[in-house]
Amino acid sequence: MSLVKLGKKGQVSIPKALLDRLGMEGEQMLLADATDDGAIVLRPTGVYPIEIYSEDRVQEFLDEDTLPRALEESAAEHLSRRHGK
Repeated sequence: MSLVKLGKKGQVSIPKALLDRLGMEGEQMLLADATDDGAIVLRPTGVYPIEIYSEDRVQEFLDEDTLPRALEESAAEHLSRRHGK
Protein backbone atom coordinates (compact mmCIF):
# COMPACT_ATOMS: atom_id res chain seq x y z
CA MET A 1 0.00 0.00 0.00
CA SER A 2 1.30 3.48 -0.82
CA LEU A 3 0.64 6.83 0.78
CA VAL A 4 -0.35 9.59 -1.68
CA LYS A 5 -1.22 13.22 -1.13
CA LEU A 6 -4.30 14.98 -2.47
CA GLY A 7 -3.15 18.21 -4.12
CA LYS A 8 -4.82 21.61 -3.79
CA LYS A 9 -6.64 21.11 -7.09
CA GLY A 10 -7.88 17.64 -6.13
CA GLN A 11 -5.18 15.82 -8.10
CA VAL A 12 -3.53 12.58 -7.01
CA SER A 13 -0.44 10.97 -8.51
CA ILE A 14 -0.51 7.19 -8.66
CA PRO A 15 2.85 5.75 -7.59
CA LYS A 16 4.92 4.26 -10.42
CA ALA A 17 5.28 0.92 -8.61
CA LEU A 18 1.49 0.58 -8.55
CA LEU A 19 1.18 1.56 -12.21
CA ASP A 20 3.85 -0.99 -13.12
CA ARG A 21 2.09 -3.69 -11.09
CA LEU A 22 -1.15 -2.98 -12.97
CA GLY A 23 0.54 -2.63 -16.35
CA MET A 24 -0.72 0.92 -16.74
CA GLU A 25 0.94 3.95 -18.28
CA GLY A 26 0.34 7.68 -18.09
CA GLU A 27 -2.34 9.36 -20.20
CA GLN A 28 -4.74 6.45 -19.64
CA MET A 29 -8.43 7.18 -19.05
CA LEU A 30 -9.89 5.97 -15.75
CA LEU A 31 -13.41 5.77 -14.36
CA ALA A 32 -13.62 7.12 -10.82
CA ASP A 33 -16.24 6.01 -8.32
CA ALA A 34 -16.75 5.94 -4.56
CA THR A 35 -17.98 3.06 -2.44
CA ASP A 36 -20.45 3.40 0.44
CA ASP A 37 -17.58 3.02 2.92
CA GLY A 38 -15.67 5.98 1.42
CA ALA A 39 -13.13 4.17 -0.75
CA ILE A 40 -12.23 5.73 -4.08
CA VAL A 41 -12.17 3.20 -6.92
CA LEU A 42 -10.35 3.85 -10.20
CA ARG A 43 -10.91 1.53 -13.16
CA PRO A 44 -9.11 1.64 -16.51
CA THR A 45 -11.45 2.35 -19.38
CA GLY A 46 -11.46 3.14 -23.07
CA VAL A 47 -13.04 6.24 -24.49
CA TYR A 48 -14.00 6.12 -28.13
CA PRO A 49 -15.39 8.95 -30.25
CA ILE A 50 -19.01 8.69 -31.26
CA GLU A 51 -20.25 10.19 -34.48
CA ILE A 52 -23.86 11.27 -34.63
CA TYR A 53 -25.29 11.05 -38.14
CA SER A 54 -27.97 13.31 -39.54
CA GLU A 55 -30.95 11.75 -41.32
CA ASP A 56 -29.44 12.87 -44.65
CA ARG A 57 -26.14 11.12 -43.85
CA VAL A 58 -27.96 7.93 -42.80
CA GLN A 59 -29.82 8.02 -46.13
CA GLU A 60 -26.48 8.36 -47.97
CA PHE A 61 -25.26 5.19 -46.23
CA LEU A 62 -28.46 3.36 -47.17
CA ASP A 63 -28.20 4.51 -50.78
CA GLU A 64 -24.60 3.28 -50.97
CA ASP A 65 -25.50 -0.03 -49.32
CA THR A 66 -27.08 -1.63 -52.37
CA LEU A 67 -25.83 -4.19 -54.84
CA PRO A 68 -25.62 -3.24 -58.50
CA ARG A 69 -28.65 -4.70 -60.31
CA ALA A 70 -26.59 -7.24 -62.29
CA LEU A 71 -24.87 -8.53 -59.17
CA GLU A 72 -28.18 -8.72 -57.32
CA GLU A 73 -29.69 -10.83 -60.12
CA SER A 74 -26.61 -13.07 -60.28
CA ALA A 75 -26.73 -13.67 -56.52
CA ALA A 76 -30.45 -14.47 -56.67
CA GLU A 77 -29.86 -17.00 -59.49
CA HIS A 78 -27.00 -18.62 -57.59
CA LEU A 79 -29.07 -18.94 -54.42
CA SER A 80 -32.08 -20.37 -56.22
CA ARG A 81 -29.90 -23.01 -57.96
CA ARG A 82 -28.17 -23.82 -54.69
CA HIS A 83 -31.44 -24.37 -52.88
CA GLY A 84 -33.14 -26.17 -55.76
CA LYS A 85 -35.78 -23.55 -56.48
